[in-house]
Amino acid sequence: MYDKGRSMTDCGIWLVRPESEALALALQERLGGVLYRPWLDIATPQKEQFAAAYRQQSQWIMIAASGIAVRFLEGLAQDKHSDPAVVVLDEAGRFAVSLLAGHEGGANRLAYRVANVTGAVPVITTATEALKPLVVGIGCRKGVTAGQIAAAVHLALGERPLSEVREIVTIDLKANEPGLLDFCELHDLPLRVLASATVAARPWVTKASDWVQQNVGLPGVCEPCALIAGARGRLIVPKTALNGVAVAVVEDNI
Repeated sequence: MYDKGRSMTDCGIWLVRPESEALALALQERLGGVLYRPWLDIATPQKEQFAAAYRQQSQWIMIAASGIAVRFLEGLAQDKHSDPAVVVLDEAGRFAVSLLAGHEGGANRLAYRVANVTGAVPVITTATEALKPLVVGIGCRKGVTAGQIAAAVHLALGERPLSEVREIVTIDLKANEPGLLDFCELHDLPLRVLASATVAARPWVTKASDWVQQNVGLPGVCEPCALIAGARGRLIVPKTALNGVAVAVVEDNI
Protein backbone atom coordinates (compact mmCIF):
# COMPACT_ATOMS: atom_id res chain seq x y z
CA MET A 1 0.00 0.00 0.00
CA TYR A 2 3.01 2.29 0.18
CA ASP A 3 4.30 3.40 -3.20
CA LYS A 4 7.61 5.11 -2.46
CA GLY A 5 6.32 8.63 -2.98
CA ARG A 6 5.86 8.60 -6.74
CA SER A 7 4.37 11.82 -8.12
CA MET A 8 0.66 11.65 -8.91
CA THR A 9 -0.14 13.19 -12.27
CA ASP A 10 -3.73 11.91 -12.16
CA CYS A 11 -4.70 13.61 -8.89
CA GLY A 12 -6.82 16.71 -8.50
CA ILE A 13 -6.43 18.94 -5.45
CA TRP A 14 -9.69 20.81 -4.91
CA LEU A 15 -9.57 23.95 -2.80
CA VAL A 16 -12.88 25.26 -1.50
CA ARG A 17 -11.37 28.50 -0.18
CA PRO A 18 -8.30 30.58 -1.06
CA GLU A 19 -7.17 30.27 2.55
CA SER A 20 -6.20 26.65 1.82
CA GLU A 21 -3.74 27.55 -0.93
CA ALA A 22 -0.57 27.24 1.17
CA LEU A 23 -1.59 23.75 2.30
CA ALA A 24 -2.53 22.78 -1.26
CA LEU A 25 0.78 24.01 -2.65
CA ALA A 26 2.66 21.98 -0.04
CA LEU A 27 0.73 18.89 -1.13
CA GLN A 28 1.37 19.58 -4.80
CA GLU A 29 5.09 20.07 -4.19
CA ARG A 30 5.42 16.70 -2.48
CA LEU A 31 2.79 14.63 -4.29
CA GLY A 32 2.21 16.32 -7.63
CA GLY A 33 -1.29 16.75 -9.00
CA VAL A 34 -3.39 19.57 -10.43
CA LEU A 35 -4.72 22.44 -8.31
CA TYR A 36 -8.33 23.53 -8.81
CA ARG A 37 -9.27 27.05 -7.70
CA PRO A 38 -13.04 27.15 -8.29
CA TRP A 39 -13.53 30.66 -6.88
CA LEU A 40 -11.93 32.03 -10.05
CA ASP A 41 -15.15 31.13 -11.90
CA ILE A 42 -17.64 33.31 -10.09
CA ALA A 43 -20.43 32.48 -12.56
CA THR A 44 -20.59 28.72 -11.83
CA PRO A 45 -21.34 27.20 -8.42
CA GLN A 46 -18.51 25.11 -7.03
CA LYS A 47 -20.64 22.00 -6.86
CA GLU A 48 -21.30 22.20 -10.60
CA GLN A 49 -17.61 22.82 -11.32
CA PHE A 50 -16.63 19.78 -9.29
CA ALA A 51 -19.22 17.59 -11.02
CA ALA A 52 -17.81 18.63 -14.40
CA ALA A 53 -14.24 17.82 -13.33
CA TYR A 54 -14.99 14.72 -11.27
CA ARG A 55 -14.20 12.09 -13.92
CA GLN A 56 -11.17 13.96 -15.27
CA GLN A 57 -8.99 12.64 -12.40
CA SER A 58 -8.66 9.19 -10.89
CA GLN A 59 -7.85 10.62 -7.45
CA TRP A 60 -9.03 13.68 -5.55
CA ILE A 61 -7.80 15.48 -2.48
CA MET A 62 -10.50 17.86 -1.28
CA ILE A 63 -9.40 20.46 1.25
CA ALA A 64 -12.74 21.06 2.85
CA ALA A 65 -15.14 20.07 5.58
CA SER A 66 -16.47 16.53 5.14
CA GLY A 67 -20.02 17.86 4.84
CA ILE A 68 -19.06 19.97 1.84
CA ALA A 69 -17.37 16.98 0.23
CA VAL A 70 -20.45 14.82 0.74
CA ARG A 71 -22.69 17.44 -0.85
CA PHE A 72 -20.33 17.84 -3.80
CA LEU A 73 -20.31 14.08 -4.36
CA GLU A 74 -24.09 13.76 -4.32
CA GLY A 75 -25.20 11.77 -7.37
CA LEU A 76 -21.66 11.29 -8.74
CA ALA A 77 -20.60 7.97 -7.20
CA GLN A 78 -21.48 4.95 -9.34
CA ASP A 79 -19.30 1.94 -8.53
CA LYS A 80 -16.43 1.37 -6.10
CA HIS A 81 -14.39 -0.25 -8.86
CA SER A 82 -14.57 2.75 -11.18
CA ASP A 83 -15.19 5.80 -8.97
CA PRO A 84 -12.25 8.16 -8.44
CA ALA A 85 -10.62 7.94 -5.03
CA VAL A 86 -11.55 10.85 -2.77
CA VAL A 87 -9.67 11.94 0.34
CA VAL A 88 -10.92 14.85 2.43
CA LEU A 89 -8.35 16.95 4.30
CA ASP A 90 -9.50 19.59 6.76
CA GLU A 91 -8.05 23.07 6.32
CA ALA A 92 -5.94 22.72 9.46
CA GLY A 93 -4.31 19.57 8.07
CA ARG A 94 -5.33 17.44 11.06
CA PHE A 95 -7.23 14.56 9.45
CA ALA A 96 -6.95 12.88 6.04
CA VAL A 97 -10.21 10.98 5.57
CA SER A 98 -10.55 8.23 2.97
CA LEU A 99 -14.10 9.08 1.86
CA LEU A 100 -14.76 7.28 -1.42
CA ALA A 101 -13.25 4.27 -3.24
CA GLY A 102 -11.13 3.50 -0.21
CA HIS A 103 -9.85 0.02 -0.87
CA GLU A 104 -10.50 -0.66 -4.56
CA GLY A 105 -9.91 2.89 -5.78
CA GLY A 106 -6.86 3.64 -3.69
CA ALA A 107 -8.24 6.32 -1.37
CA ASN A 108 -6.84 4.51 1.66
CA ARG A 109 -3.37 4.59 0.15
CA LEU A 110 -3.83 8.24 -0.80
CA ALA A 111 -4.97 9.12 2.73
CA TYR A 112 -1.68 7.78 4.11
CA ARG A 113 0.31 9.74 1.55
CA VAL A 114 -1.53 12.94 2.42
CA ALA A 115 -1.14 12.26 6.14
CA ASN A 116 2.59 11.60 5.84
CA VAL A 117 3.10 14.91 4.01
CA THR A 118 0.98 17.05 6.31
CA GLY A 119 1.31 15.32 9.67
CA ALA A 120 -2.42 14.53 9.64
CA VAL A 121 -4.00 11.42 11.10
CA PRO A 122 -5.12 9.02 8.34
CA VAL A 123 -8.76 8.03 8.84
CA ILE A 124 -9.61 4.66 7.28
CA THR A 125 -13.07 3.18 7.78
CA THR A 126 -13.23 0.31 5.26
CA ALA A 127 -13.78 -2.99 7.05
CA THR A 128 -10.92 -4.67 5.18
CA GLU A 129 -8.43 -2.43 6.98
CA ALA A 130 -10.27 -1.09 10.02
CA LEU A 131 -10.90 -4.52 11.55
CA LYS A 132 -7.23 -5.46 11.57
CA PRO A 133 -6.19 -5.23 15.24
CA LEU A 134 -2.40 -4.85 15.11
CA VAL A 135 -0.16 -1.82 14.74
CA VAL A 136 3.55 -2.46 14.23
CA GLY A 137 6.13 0.17 15.15
CA ILE A 138 9.52 -0.11 13.48
CA GLY A 139 12.88 1.49 14.02
CA CYS A 140 15.87 0.44 11.96
CA ARG A 141 19.45 1.21 11.12
CA LYS A 142 20.27 2.78 7.80
CA GLY A 143 20.53 0.41 4.88
CA VAL A 144 18.62 -2.56 6.27
CA THR A 145 16.93 -4.71 3.66
CA ALA A 146 13.30 -5.65 3.25
CA GLY A 147 14.29 -9.19 4.20
CA GLN A 148 15.82 -8.01 7.48
CA ILE A 149 12.67 -6.07 8.31
CA ALA A 150 10.46 -9.03 7.39
CA ALA A 151 12.47 -11.34 9.64
CA ALA A 152 12.20 -8.95 12.60
CA VAL A 153 8.47 -8.38 12.07
CA HIS A 154 7.75 -12.10 11.86
CA LEU A 155 9.80 -12.70 15.00
CA ALA A 156 7.76 -10.09 16.87
CA LEU A 157 4.42 -11.34 15.57
CA GLY A 158 5.13 -14.94 16.43
CA GLU A 159 2.16 -16.98 15.27
CA ARG A 160 0.09 -13.90 14.36
CA PRO A 161 -0.10 -13.44 10.56
CA LEU A 162 0.77 -10.26 8.67
CA SER A 163 -2.85 -10.15 7.55
CA GLU A 164 -3.76 -8.89 11.04
CA VAL A 165 -1.48 -5.85 10.74
CA ARG A 166 -3.35 -2.60 10.04
CA GLU A 167 -0.32 -0.35 9.52
CA ILE A 168 3.41 -0.03 9.91
CA VAL A 169 4.59 3.05 11.79
CA THR A 170 7.95 4.78 11.94
CA ILE A 171 9.44 8.26 12.36
CA ASP A 172 10.14 10.84 9.69
CA LEU A 173 13.87 10.12 9.73
CA LYS A 174 13.10 6.67 8.33
CA ALA A 175 10.33 7.69 5.92
CA ASN A 176 12.47 7.06 2.85
CA GLU A 177 14.42 4.03 4.05
CA PRO A 178 14.46 1.77 0.93
CA GLY A 179 14.23 -1.52 2.79
CA LEU A 180 11.24 -0.33 4.80
CA LEU A 181 9.47 0.99 1.72
CA ASP A 182 10.15 -2.25 -0.15
CA PHE A 183 8.79 -4.32 2.73
CA CYS A 184 5.57 -2.29 2.91
CA GLU A 185 5.10 -2.38 -0.86
CA LEU A 186 5.79 -6.12 -1.06
CA HIS A 187 3.19 -6.90 1.60
CA ASP A 188 0.69 -4.16 0.64
CA LEU A 189 0.93 -2.53 4.06
CA PRO A 190 0.39 1.19 4.70
CA LEU A 191 3.32 3.09 6.16
CA ARG A 192 2.42 5.81 8.62
CA VAL A 193 5.15 8.35 9.32
CA LEU A 194 5.21 10.30 12.59
CA ALA A 195 7.18 13.49 13.14
CA SER A 196 10.10 13.02 15.47
CA ALA A 197 8.71 15.86 17.58
CA THR A 198 5.46 13.93 18.00
CA VAL A 199 7.35 10.88 19.22
CA ALA A 200 9.55 13.01 21.48
CA ALA A 201 6.41 14.34 23.19
CA ARG A 202 5.50 10.77 24.18
CA PRO A 203 8.84 9.00 24.60
CA TRP A 204 7.50 6.00 26.53
CA VAL A 205 9.77 2.98 26.22
CA THR A 206 10.23 -0.19 28.27
CA LYS A 207 13.99 0.23 28.03
CA ALA A 208 15.79 3.25 26.62
CA SER A 209 18.46 2.71 23.97
CA ASP A 210 21.68 4.70 24.24
CA TRP A 211 22.36 4.07 20.54
CA VAL A 212 18.97 5.43 19.46
CA GLN A 213 19.32 8.40 21.81
CA GLN A 214 22.71 9.24 20.37
CA ASN A 215 21.81 8.76 16.70
CA VAL A 216 18.12 9.74 16.58
CA GLY A 217 17.71 11.94 19.63
CA LEU A 218 15.00 9.73 21.16
CA PRO A 219 15.11 7.02 23.83
CA GLY A 220 13.32 4.67 21.44
CA VAL A 221 11.33 4.54 18.20
CA CYS A 222 9.32 1.37 17.71
CA GLU A 223 7.40 1.37 21.00
CA PRO A 224 6.27 5.03 21.06
CA CYS A 225 5.43 4.85 17.35
CA ALA A 226 3.21 1.82 17.86
CA LEU A 227 1.55 3.30 20.95
CA ILE A 228 0.84 6.68 19.34
CA ALA A 229 -0.67 5.10 16.24
CA GLY A 230 -2.56 2.48 18.23
CA ALA A 231 -3.81 4.96 20.80
CA ARG A 232 -6.60 2.76 22.14
CA GLY A 233 -4.48 -0.38 22.24
CA ARG A 234 -2.02 -2.09 24.55
CA LEU A 235 1.57 -3.06 23.97
CA ILE A 236 1.55 -6.82 23.48
CA VAL A 237 5.11 -7.13 22.14
CA PRO A 238 7.69 -4.73 23.60
CA LYS A 239 10.78 -3.83 21.63
CA THR A 240 12.11 -6.90 19.86
CA ALA A 241 15.40 -6.39 18.02
CA LEU A 242 16.94 -8.48 15.27
CA ASN A 243 19.82 -7.63 12.96
CA GLY A 244 19.46 -3.84 13.01
CA VAL A 245 15.63 -3.75 13.14
CA ALA A 246 13.54 -3.05 16.24
CA VAL A 247 9.83 -3.95 16.29
CA ALA A 248 7.01 -3.37 18.78
CA VAL A 249 3.39 -4.47 18.42
CA VAL A 250 0.24 -2.87 19.81
CA GLU A 251 -3.14 -4.59 19.72
CA ASP A 252 -6.46 -2.74 19.81
CA ASN A 253 -8.52 -2.96 22.97
CA ILE A 254 -12.07 -3.45 21.70
